[in-house]
Amino acid sequence: MAGTFVPSLQLNDAFYREVVAPLVAPYPHAAALLGWGSDVLGYDTERSTDHGWGPRLQLFVDKDDVDTVRRQVDTGLPESFRGWPVWYGWDNAEVAHRVDVLPLGDWLVGQLGVDPRPDLDPLDWLAIPQQQLLGVVKGAVYADPAGELAAVRKALDWYPHDVWLWLLGAQWQRISQEEAFVGRTSEVGDELGSRLVAGRLARELMGLAFLLERQYQPYTKWFGTAFNQLASAAEPRPMLERAVAATDFATREGALAAAYEALARQHNQAALTPALDPTVRLFHDRPFRVLDAGRFARACVDAIADPALRELPLVGSVDQFVDSTDVLSAAGRARQLRAFYDRVGS
Repeated sequence: MAGTFVPSLQLNDAFYREVVAPLVAPYPHAAALLGWGSDVLGYDTERSTDHGWGPRLQLFVDKDDVDTVRRQVDTGLPESFRGWPVWYGWDNAEVAHRVDVLPLGDWLVGQLGVDPRPDLDPLDWLAIPQQQLLGVVKGAVYADPAGELAAVRKALDWYPHDVWLWLLGAQWQRISQEEAFVGRTSEVGDELGSRLVAGRLARELMGLAFLLERQYQPYTKWFGTAFNQLASAAEPRPMLERAVAATDFATREGALAAAYEALARQHNQAALTPALDPTVRLFHDRPFRVLDAGRFARACVDAIADPALRELPLVGSVDQFVDSTDVLSAAGRARQLRAFYDRVGS
């Protein structure tokens, strides 16, 4: 019988203190619950317990201590903790305990595709999915006597300023490329197409809100939940809800226009670039209202100090131009796109 549900971060705090810490006390280590899973983001509920959920954490130790600490853990863990099995499996994951023992650098490479210490260059940042960054900066740290985890989490807390500006520019560029299509599709009678474009633009505007608030966005399952928690979401959220629910073009366009202006004002309030007119206007001589979001993209690029990054085409980060879970959830695969930026900028 399963135990009483408490959030995993809380359960594993007790699991570390009461069970794991006494087993490995003689060996220098850090302990945390980081990486994959809804529980790391703090979104787990009782529903989560049916799949890959339970006592688990990472122990980061010196390379020379890995084998010894693993033996201590393998032989010392109980069968259960507070009613939850310590040894469990799911899908294709075999039954095993979920206390991972490894050097911090090895874990970081597995999580990010690269060890970020001491520094990442701008193109390295672009090839790391935001969900993988969340797996480092969210979760919980249960022990960190040397401060190594704290230092890594602080360094990865948000993008360097120029990278942030470039990502904002790329996000505004994505919006500019499709903002007129909601009207054009509707004009030719393609109501489904108009709705789909509106949905795409709503998602792009949500992504813009994450960037403006300096928050990494999670993967699709929790994207809307995390968006709703942003302070910057309060104004545009009802507008975006109206846009995606609209059954006629006029309502759809009006809701999107209001959302464009709301996010444009937030951009100006962030003072990252000179303020721009946040009001919508007609798309050339066509009767479609747009923000002309390319203006904001160009302003972001103009504010970048790094000449190489300023000259890089606004193709977007891996999150912005890749839509494959099999890439975005596997840092090693995403890391291969690092070479793409070297080529696209040449």
